[in-house]
Amino acid sequence: MTVHPVTIWGEPVLHRRAEEVRTFDGELQRLIADMFETMDVANGVGLAAPQIGVGLRIFTYQMENDDGVPDRGVLVNPSISLGKISGKIPDPEEETEGCLSVPGEHFPLKRAEWARLTGFDAQGALLEFEATGWFARCMQHEYDHLDGKLYVDRLTDRYRRKARRLSKDQGWGVPGLSWLPGVDPDPFGH
Repeated sequence: MTVHPVTIWGEPVLHRRAEEVRTFDGELQRLIADMFETMDVANGVGLAAPQIGVGLRIFTYQMENDDGVPDRGVLVNPSISLGKISGKIPDPEEETEGCLSVPGEHFPLKRAEWARLTGFDAQGALLEFEATGWFARCMQHEYDHLDGKLYVDRLTDRYRRKARRLSKDQGWGVPGLSWLPGVDPDPFGH
């Protein structure tokens, strides 16, 4: 297994819709194993293939949940249905999100409290489950990556402006930036 560099906000693969996986083979198995290894070394709860520069509709996750879903898994070619997202202002203490591709930063964001996902596992077997609470948030976050969206694209105007200033100050928003888990300092201080 190989740890891959994590792409940073501005890398083109992060900002376009990922392609469907067409073949469930050894190459896909190796990619998924590398994604798990990268996610683990980066101390992430999820990782989408575009975050390692691969424009395919795959994400891995590692999150305890109360939904009867294995705490660790992969979804290939997923689809998602969401419950209603509250129109309230996100709570900066309870609803803050981060992303390995926006390293070291957190911003408040409202998400649906419920999601239904369908997709395939690494061998091509059908998966269907419901997710609630923080697990639903994780599923929405990773799914967004497959549609070319980062969580900062969904922020309220106030926080979006802060995120854009931060991006400019960090020199992000351009191609070619990444960080390597296990080599570069952990941007979230784990």
